[in-house]
Amino acid sequence: MFVDRARIYVRSGKGGDGHVSFRREKYVPDGGPDGGDGGKGGDVIVEVDPGLNTLTDFRHVRKYKAGDGENGGKRNRKGKSGSDVILKVPKGTILKDYESGKIIVDMSGDNSRFILAKGGQGGLGNQHFATSRMQAPKYAKPGQPAIEIDIAMELKVIADVGLIGFPNVGKSTLLSRVSSARPEIANYHFTTINPHLGVVDMDDIHGFVIADIPGLIEGASSGAGLGHDFLRHIERTKVLIHIVDAASTEGRDPVSDIYAINKELTEYNADLAKRPQVIAANKTDAISAYGGPDSDPLSRIREEFEPKGYKVFPISAVSGEGVRELLYYVGSLLDELDDEPVVFEQEFTVERNDPGNEPYTVSYDPRDKVYRIEGQRIEKMLGYTNIDSEKGFTFFQNFMKDNGIFDELRNMGINDGDTVYVYGHAFEFYD
Repeated sequence: MFVDRARIYVRSGKGGDGHVSFRREKYVPDGGPDGGDGGKGGDVIVEVDPGLNTLTDFRHVRKYKAGDGENGGKRNRKGKSGSDVILKVPKGTILKDYESGKIIVDMSGDNSRFILAKGGQGGLGNQHFATSRMQAPKYAKPGQPAIEIDIAMELKVIADVGLIGFPNVGKSTLLSRVSSARPEIANYHFTTINPHLGVVDMDDIHGFVIADIPGLIEGASSGAGLGHDFLRHIERTKVLIHIVDAASTEGRDPVSDIYAINKELTEYNADLAKRPQVIAANKTDAISAYGGPDSDPLSRIREEFEPKGYKVFPISAVSGEGVRELLYYVGSLLDELDDEPVVFEQEFTVERNDPGNEPYTVSYDPRDKVYRIEGQRIEKMLGYTNIDSEKGFTFFQNFMKDNGIFDELRNMGINDGDTVYVYGHAFEFYD
């Protein structure tokens, strides 16, 4: 089964915490700090695997977690780094932030390896905080938190030319004739439910990749049938071959069919309808049988669409009549276009929710007559600061001052001797 969409959860590794310890040596009663640093958390990495062509694996396994960094230890021992997780994807896979739908990376063109979620940096041990005034710091820095994000994955096939048209108009037959691709072919609707790729290689023109896009129906741009599943695969193509049943073997009007499909393209993505498009009027070998000896649908199609800039080629995908001329013309169109692959631009950057950037609140409680300071940044600072020691308390005071909390308290009218309450700790304020 061809799977071109998946939703997964990824988590990078948390950085290990720095360690608080002191040297304990014989005859050295006051050894200096020797707490080691925490190890780096593992990354979540995306890599292109040329051997893959679907996202099937991500339908079975939906959660991917990198290893956490190890905490630092005594005697300056640094914690081990967490293990990376590598996601193998087919070329052409787009990864999006699931919540916003914005593109994080398009694994196409030169993008063969990408760090999707970086592991947290390890925290510094207390050895780094020793100064001439504070020779025995009793605090260390925690590791950076992990990054967690839900990812939407989409595979958009990479091809130069897309074959579009209603079901059963001969797209699969044409692809099998012009390349070595062998899609399933039968005389019923929706035979093709998977995109098929083939390489066209002819004398005097550059080879190009052609994709048989599964049959569209009216309403596809709104998601009818498998509309969105099919339309996404057209987005990378540079030229469209619009195949139509010129003989009306199923009673459909070829002119109406062309307008209907182009309407779906415009409503799904207006840029698609602006791309070079060639009309292949297929099943010419059956026109007399289905339309009678006086039927001339080719003239109708030409009169309707060639004044609008669409070149019309009568072909028979079964016999091969007219196919060579069609391919040479398409090849010449591609030669006039930019060789660069269609790669979608990044719209979203995965960032860590760093507590250092998180907000805090300063409020006054008139009932208890205390000022309260709250916020994850404050709580985490308390978690790795020993405020029972004079030096640790001084460090915490400086943190409050450097982050503008003292200024906010003054603006709120605090006076010397007023009580400041911070997560179970009560302090008297003195400027």
